[in-house]
Amino acid sequence: MKHLAPILLLLACALPRNPARAQDTTARPVPNVVELQRLDTVLEFIRRRNARDYAITTPNGIDERKYVEIGGIEQWITIRGEDRGNPVLLFLHGGPGDATNPWGYAGFRTWLRYFTVVQWDQRGAGRTLGKNGPSLGPTITIDRMTRDGIELAELLRRTLNQNRIILVGHSWGSVLGVLMVKSRPDLFSAYVGTGQVAADPGRNYAVAYAEVLKAAHRRGDQRAVTELEQVGPPPWQDGRGYAVQRRWANLFEGADMFLPSTLGLALNAPGYTTRDVNDWLSGQSLSAERLVPQTKAVDSAALGGEFAVPVFVIQGAEDFTTPTSLARSLVASIHAPRKEFVTIDGGGHFAVFMKSDAFLNELVARVLPLAKRR
Repeated sequence: MKHLAPILLLLACALPRNPARAQDTTARPVPNVVELQRLDTVLEFIRRRNARDYAITTPNGIDERKYVEIGGIEQWITIRGEDRGNPVLLFLHGGPGDATNPWGYAGFRTWLRYFTVVQWDQRGAGRTLGKNGPSLGPTITIDRMTRDGIELAELLRRTLNQNRIILVGHSWGSVLGVLMVKSRPDLFSAYVGTGQVAADPGRNYAVAYAEVLKAAHRRGDQRAVTELEQVGPPPWQDGRGYAVQRRWANLFEGADMFLPSTLGLALNAPGYTTRDVNDWLSGQSLSAERLVPQTKAVDSAALGGEFAVPVFVIQGAEDFTTPTSLARSLVASIHAPRKEFVTIDGGGHFAVFMKSDAFLNELVARVLPLAKRR
């Protein structure tokens, strides 16, 4: 049961703090082993049901889940689609370390009609972390992960018989994606960014704070205005400023409901165990610890400039994490064979998941014809 510890800690941290309650000896104790086993029995039933409900049943479909050797270590990928002849789409998860595989079986279900979707637990994330352990921490660098991504793209081209593939990067994955397509444009038919990082962290936080404060005034949310004005604009001397800004960004975008739902989907993922879920949670901590400091060196110059492939940025209209205004300016500044900036109404930083059908419509209309031509 030791692998349940991070999940229990996560749930405990989410509970409201009440000093009086802490002294209450009648408070409900931490669940015992028998209760956890009963819960796991229910989860296993749902996992088997989801395995049936989300199965690929088309004659020419593909559903592969495996470790492949990338960058000298075994890394976990899934390849799913209803028709092997469809263009291959490699999705780069954000975080850093927030692998989409644990819940992407549901999140990308509608995409599989048009694309063969590849999800990858990046170095230090999810099952890749579980396979290799935290000792790979020193190898988690932006350069090494860019080379990992290129190795994976080469492998996919070769094994799936594709000339070029579509690359979609979300949040941290948009940094990785830009570096990959700039390094090896010959591998890709198009780059699609969402939750697009468009500036160095200092600039990003300053604009994000200003825009979420403006949204609080516009919504007439006095509590949000008060808390944001109390911490003031960045740079902040401690974590409170970041926490307040992120809290209201998530609340205004609806991510406060979406993010917990990914944990529920992960616990019910076909073929997953509580250990896999804990590796997923641990990977978010390890990857952030290693990669967030490195992103300070990635600025708008590194993310912009010249591209040899078509670039599409499909952004939530109100993204208060990687501000929509910065992403728009980035796209306006770049040079590419083709470029488009599209907003998803009602979407925020997680529009690719929370407005999945609207996002898919944009992919099918703008990117799919290009991929098929190439």
